[in-house]
Amino acid sequence: MMLADLSPEAYHEAAQHLAALDPDWSRHIAAIGPCLHQATPGREPYEALVRAIAYQQLHARAAEAILGRLLALFPADDFPQPEQLLAVSPETLRACGFSASKLVTVQGIAQATLEGLVPTREQALTMADEALIERLVALRGVGRWTVEMLLIYSLGRSDILPVDDFGVREGYRRLKGLETAPTPAQMRSLGGAWRPFRTVAAWYLWRA
Repeated sequence: MMLADLSPEAYHEAAQHLAALDPDWSRHIAAIGPCLHQATPGREPYEALVRAIAYQQLHARAAEAILGRLLALFPADDFPQPEQLLAVSPETLRACGFSASKLVTVQGIAQATLEGLVPTREQALTMADEALIERLVALRGVGRWTVEMLLIYSLGRSDILPVDDFGVREGYRRLKGLETAPTPAQMRSLGGAWRPFRTVAAWYLWRA
């Protein structure tokens, strides 16, 4: 099982590591204060993926409204099971606010869960980061960023850097006073110095 240390002590160690890199990191961490990153351990990968798809390319409020309408269809459950989701008509899911492409994606995630391609939480906890990413990006509409959000928030992995995330790259641009944000490839290279605390680094960059 791949355990993550999400304790305040671990966050403090990560912040110290980052602050020691250069004055820009040191000033930024001092201004923001202790890392308050919170994961949501306990969620099944299936649920985390469906939720992440709802949030793709949308303001958080809009995504939460879509999920709220979806959950209202299943008042007796915390979250619909894959078979329940597949039993809902496409028209009903569209009425919740899912676009045509997102509709196909969430149905594909539900089907892949039933077929065993999407692992259970217990199975996912035994898998390496890259192995899980490689497995899940094979699903239509599921990109690396989506799986990285699953790793960060649902599995509590402590060394994930979502280099495709606009907020992470823009945060680094502001941190360093650059004219343009680094490319994902440049971000990946820069992030090597932040190991094994890249999740905390991302948290601080999101707040830049």
